[in-house]
Amino acid sequence: MILCITHSKDFYNIDIFFEYLTSKNIPYFRLNSDRMNHLQKISLTENSFELTDEFGNTVHSGDIKGVWHRKAWGISIPEELDEDYKKTFLNGYGNLRYNLITLLESIPWINPYENEKKIDGNKMLQLKLAKDNNLTVPATIFSNDEEKIISFFHEFCKGKAVAKLHSLTAKTMNGENLISTMIIEEDTLEHMADIAYCPMIFQPYIDKEYELRIVYIAGEFFTGKINNSENVDWRLAQGNYVWSVYELPENVKTGLASMMEEMGLYIGAIDMIRGKDGAYYFLEVNPQGEWGMLQKELGFPIAERIADNLIKRINIHE
Repeated sequence: MILCITHSKDFYNIDIFFEYLTSKNIPYFRLNSDRMNHLQKISLTENSFELTDEFGNTVHSGDIKGVWHRKAWGISIPEELDEDYKKTFLNGYGNLRYNLITLLESIPWINPYENEKKIDGNKMLQLKLAKDNNLTVPATIFSNDEEKIISFFHEFCKGKAVAKLHSLTAKTMNGENLISTMIIEEDTLEHMADIAYCPMIFQPYIDKEYELRIVYIAGEFFTGKINNSENVDWRLAQGNYVWSVYELPENVKTGLASMMEEMGLYIGAIDMIRGKDGAYYFLEVNPQGEWGMLQKELGFPIAERIADNLIKRINIHE
């Protein structure tokens, strides 16, 4: 059995994944991470667990042979819960969820939970590993220091920078993070004092030809190109864009593959920019990033490749 950790509003990507497993007669269990609360019955011992979900379906840890960590959402709090008890509720169920996850560490995951958690939560480590693997990265500072940011702006940004929040809490209905990105110009710097209350990542604004969303799966690349040269991020273009298939240069593939291997990730959604200077700039990798639009618009068999890779690793493991 394959366990898929997702959330209650997830659809399309996960539906294709389950249809593919069904076609191969492989059983699966859908675990909605946001419903791992009072709606589910969960019991752990030192080496096993049993869980009955909100629909009455039961899974035993001993039956699970592999895990796809598709999406993770915050745990839902019951409306009737007293305000003073909400923090205790979240801490208790958050700890229960983490204990359950660690009981499965010895079987194949996409991606291994601790590797994913480390990479997803550390943008500066991502940039370091990208650079170590011969990828081009923009000059970057993550800071709450007004003077350091202004100095960085004048040294690297040529009058225009991009500022982005590192930790995002808001998500769209399909689980994708909402974007908190803004343009910084010379006249914006006079308002920089408030940065002390909200540290941000700053990079030079890159004049771009287009953006790339690259889905990496264990050495394979599925790349979509979007002609978004005006907006700071294609996700801010309100759907006014068209995806097309793109072939990455071999040197970029080599760098990305070695970077992902060093990160310990089997899958990731990678964002890059092709600058007007001809360079390919690495921006970030999101281990749980969205790729449904590439499968839908370009016909990439991404869900199937994820399943194939996990099945292969399960067979080797056994």
